[in-house]
Amino acid sequence: MRFIKINEIIIPEPLTSPEHSSQLKPISHYPELEHSTNLNPTFHFARELQAYLQGKQLLLDEIPFPIETIQEHYQHGYISYRPGLTHGTHLHCYRCGNEDPFLFASFPCARCKTDCFYCRKCITMGRVSQCTPMLSWIGPEIQITPTNQVLEWSGTLSEAQRIASDKVVQAIHEQQEILVWAVCGAGKTEVLFHGIEAAILSGKRVCLATPRTDVVIELLPRMKAAFPNIDVIALYGGSEDREKFAPLTLSTTHQLLRFYQAFDVMIIDEVDAFPYSSEPMLEYAVLQAKKPCASTIFLSATPSLNWQREVKKGKRQAITIPARYHKRPLPVPVFKWCGNWRKLLQKKRIPPIINQWINQHLTSKKQAFLFVPHIKEATELVPVLKAFDPRIEAVYSEDPERKEKVAAFRGGEIPILITTTILERGVTVPNIDVAVLGAEDSIFTESALVQISGRVGRSASYTTGDIHFFHYGKTSGMLAAKRHIERMNQEGYERKLLESDKR
Repeated sequence: MRFIKINEIIIPEPLTSPEHSSQLKPISHYPELEHSTNLNPTFHFARELQAYLQGKQLLLDEIPFPIETIQEHYQHGYISYRPGLTHGTHLHCYRCGNEDPFLFASFPCARCKTDCFYCRKCITMGRVSQCTPMLSWIGPEIQITPTNQVLEWSGTLSEAQRIASDKVVQAIHEQQEILVWAVCGAGKTEVLFHGIEAAILSGKRVCLATPRTDVVIELLPRMKAAFPNIDVIALYGGSEDREKFAPLTLSTTHQLLRFYQAFDVMIIDEVDAFPYSSEPMLEYAVLQAKKPCASTIFLSATPSLNWQREVKKGKRQAITIPARYHKRPLPVPVFKWCGNWRKLLQKKRIPPIINQWINQHLTSKKQAFLFVPHIKEATELVPVLKAFDPRIEAVYSEDPERKEKVAAFRGGEIPILITTTILERGVTVPNIDVAVLGAEDSIFTESALVQISGRVGRSASYTTGDIHFFHYGKTSGMLAAKRHIERMNQEGYERKLLESDKR
């Protein structure tokens, strides 16, 4: 869209008169925009627009309000216009931070009547171009004032959880950054409860972000049960909550691209997980979505080696939970050689040792995850295993029935669920075993294998289970994952002894 600047106020083309047409320019030609003159405290602003736009950065096409209403709020100091892209040869996308020349392209734009550059990096969130304004709410914020008890949770924390919970509360009160380094199944979600409660009682807005949609969906009922007296919304692709405002927001890290200085407390779950760990755009989204003085809580069972070094050197504040809340050790993976399984699969066969594992679980009626490296192997394996039991299914990122199949597995309708790494995190089923077919594949890093192993023995009612790595040759990732689990078990045992001595 093109604008004209009159008396330090910019006016969009639909609200200008014909004589101004020669002076109209794309929004990127006004890089140093003033938000407006001054906030007019007597202006009767639209509460619906405030709730829709507060803490966000949205394209004009995403806002279901007339341009006249938007401009009126801008001129009274309640809304800001900002360019989506820089003007000139050095391009920068203000929404996703992209500066890679290869990820920009130009097109003949009907809106600004020029060859207009746009960002290809975040195109799935709507096109940001040189004539695209991004709008944010800069007027009074909605006040979070809970009238009822915020947290209603009857569970108890272990000693390690309690210490970590107190550290989280402290970090929130003191606007600090902290890493909660906790083994899979340590109860990281419960560790957050008192911190979230403290933040909301202080009138703060909280976001719990995670790289994967499955984890957001998994967390939503748990958070609603723990915080029944406040609004809790979930944001992911296809979510129905995108237009809502809430004190507690659960979101994929991709959805944070639509937020701008929104949250007083930012919690990043599984900070080491793909795609967050390998995509600078998502880290940029987090930085933009939180307020400048926000508290930041990172959660991980497998932080990167760089972060581990920073923790050891005291450069990064962290609290460690080396044992699960039920205090039983993490199941240690067992390595089993299975030969050239890919060659057999091409012939619609599986290794005898896998055949035995399948029959054993069908006979014992104990459910299991079977992880495979890629979608190709998952789809090829389904007809082979359905010969054992027609109820066996597979899930992967592009599966349109993914949610339904996971729900059916939870309900006991699917005995064995073949899956890619899409389910390596965030999914808890009480009494299962897990196996990895092709554990030697490069996609199964130390981090991935530790997380996959962490699916076993999570429930206090079922603290044990088997984890098998079926392989065609051991890898450094497999060995490192086993050492990681054994090291955490040893640290948990030593801490347990120390706590016993104190008593």
